[in-house]
Amino acid sequence: MSTTARTVLFHEIGGPDVLTVEETELPAPGPGEVLVRVEALALNRAEALFRSGGYFYQPTLPGSRNGYEAAGQVAEVGPGVTAFAPGDLVLTAANHELSAHGVYGDLVLMPETALVPRPTGVDAVTAAAVWVTYSTAYGALVERAGMKAGDHVLITGGSSGVGTAAIQVARRAGAVPVVTTRTEAKRQRLLDLGAEHVIVSDSEDVIKETKRLTGGRGAEMVLDAIGGAWFAALGDAAVEDGTLICYGWLNEEPVLLPMQWPLTVLGYNNFVLTGSADGRRRAAHYIGSGLSDGTLKPVVAEVFDGLEAIREAHRLMDSNAHTGKIVVRV
Repeated sequence: MSTTARTVLFHEIGGPDVLTVEETELPAPGPGEVLVRVEALALNRAEALFRSGGYFYQPTLPGSRNGYEAAGQVAEVGPGVTAFAPGDLVLTAANHELSAHGVYGDLVLMPETALVPRPTGVDAVTAAAVWVTYSTAYGALVERAGMKAGDHVLITGGSSGVGTAAIQVARRAGAVPVVTTRTEAKRQRLLDLGAEHVIVSDSEDVIKETKRLTGGRGAEMVLDAIGGAWFAALGDAAVEDGTLICYGWLNEEPVLLPMQWPLTVLGYNNFVLTGSADGRRRAAHYIGSGLSDGTLKPVVAEVFDGLEAIREAHRLMDSNAHTGKIVVRV
């Protein structure tokens, strides 16, 4: 038996105004599928890129869905589903194809493998804001790069969702977060969130400042959200035999590699972690334990109410005026 849902769709690539709220029919969950009633969803930069045609794969048009990250409750399960039951509180694991399974809606049909349990005692708005940012920062810095206590970690795009999460992930490991932001307006906010040092890239030389702040050595790790030719320049900010991690491409030009050898360069995609059951289990435990002991506290920039606010939420994302996550309460 089918169910009527309210779903955000787009039929052409473009700005926030291409997003529309429409009634759709969802079939009953099939084998391995779960119907989830969405309580809150969070925006990610990837979704703005997907909407505008700048993501690493293109939407299926017309009628593409969008959205990686949501918190909700299981409404119904299909045959063969054993990990979840109706009434369970869940998060989406952001390992799905956006056109087919995007979570912008009040009801979404998800593969069982695209869900994880919601951390105990966490409200929907907070829960919607945790998975992508913390699993990315944890997966890149801890699992892939082996961050250690005392490491200086240069985090570009420090006011983004992943940037603010990476500050806390670094602090939790005993590392020293050094973050960049474009304007002076966000410096104090980032210091308040736990950054050891903040470099304002519009007025300060990021490479020189990183060297100065590390006593001339450079950072043991660089976590970069920008890419392009900028990534090559970051080689000068790292210690000899340091690690550079490119996880984003806010600059849509090809990523250029530095020539400061020896140097480890990692191209990080979070599907490496969330694509396996064991990876999802490790990330869920890390996030749940961090929320429980207070070392991880998601930064929510603004909460919008209702699916009709999705365009306004995307406009805020495009403006880069926010710090942390943008959440829409459904």
